[in-house]
Amino acid sequence: MADRTSRRVAAGSAAACLVAGVVAVTVALVAGPGPGLTGYVSEAGVTDSGYAGTYRIGVFALAAALLLLAAALPPAVRAAPGLLGTGAVATVLSGAVTCSTGCPLPPFEAATVADLVHGGASIAATAAVVFAMLAVLLSPAAGTALRRVAALGAALALPLSGAVGLAMLLVGRGALVGVLERVLLGVVAAWGLGTAILCVCKGPHGERSFHPRRDGSNVGRR
Repeated sequence: MADRTSRRVAAGSAAACLVAGVVAVTVALVAGPGPGLTGYVSEAGVTDSGYAGTYRIGVFALAAALLLLAAALPPAVRAAPGLLGTGAVATVLSGAVTCSTGCPLPPFEAATVADLVHGGASIAATAAVVFAMLAVLLSPAAGTALRRVAALGAALALPLSGAVGLAMLLVGRGALVGVLERVLLGVVAAWGLGTAILCVCKGPHGERSFHPRRDGSNVGRR
């Protein structure tokens, strides 16, 4: 019971950190001097942006959310917590290493080492979370509800990830990549929030809790 309670606390904390992180990053994107939908989300965190601090706080909150979500998942789901932990580390690196103005990436733009580190960490973080969705989906120990949410998230995230990768290689920075990236990150955030809420409301397995009747028998309810 104590272990189940601690996982629910972790799930609730993950949901709170996720919402706070998304809000902070969104504020930096909307209020900052970035290029709107035509650039990368990371451009909100460049050094000369007045909202760089807000952006980094949001990114670090998202990293904390991934770690807490990893702790909230069922212990028998072995691969997903490790992937979420990897995603958290990559997210921290992405927030700590700032890209230059425009966050240039090859093959269309000349990139600095910091740009490559930041871009690589951001891509690795997103990929780790998408693979975590697949790990939950393929794990019977996750329970039906968590697997359904993972199935929906993966069904949306996988084609979006492929589209973002192709657009970066074939088109480069612009409105297409900017919109696709934001939609993909929105799907990732929605999966994390939905998974955290399920872990809070039903427990990580969606298990039944048993309550004794006056006659000594047990009644299970969701």
